[in-house]
Amino acid sequence: MNKDKSAVVGIIMGSKSDLPVMQDAVDILKKLDIPFEVSIVSAHRTPERMVDYAKSAAHRGLKVIIAGAGGAAHLPGMVASITHLPVIGVPVKSSNSIDGWDSVLSILQMPNGIPVATVALNAAKNAGILAAQILGTSSSPIAERILAYKLELKEAVERNAEEVENTEF
Repeated sequence: MNKDKSAVVGIIMGSKSDLPVMQDAVDILKKLDIPFEVSIVSAHRTPERMVDYAKSAAHRGLKVIIAGAGGAAHLPGMVASITHLPVIGVPVKSSNSIDGWDSVLSILQMPNGIPVATVALNAAKNAGILAAQILGTSSSPIAERILAYKLELKEAVERNAEEVENTEF
């Protein structure tokens, strides 16, 4: 495991093939200067590793877990059933997926008592932003970085709007 001792966000995925999608969470957390760790933890192929990861996460200093999974996508829910930390599920459209819907529904339809915050299919960037927003509720510096990021988004839309409005059609 890529265990950064200062990590406050854990990014896990069911297999290495999920990494291209989950890279977006890595990238946004880097941009927001939030320490994280990354690992592969399969609910089906390495259940003991999953249990160990979820049980030790809070003790190791993690505050939020982002879990990406495709196909049956049990990883986010199983981790949420073991830890008290917030878990953000990223449904991944994988090669064995039924157009991604199996992943979305597996993560979204959790039983009462075991919530998983679920972002859109392949939306690891949103998972990273949501993790930062959760952390920002108790960290002014993180909250300020989130506000600055959202201002960048607003300014980009305003620039695009001006460009389109000044285009001859």
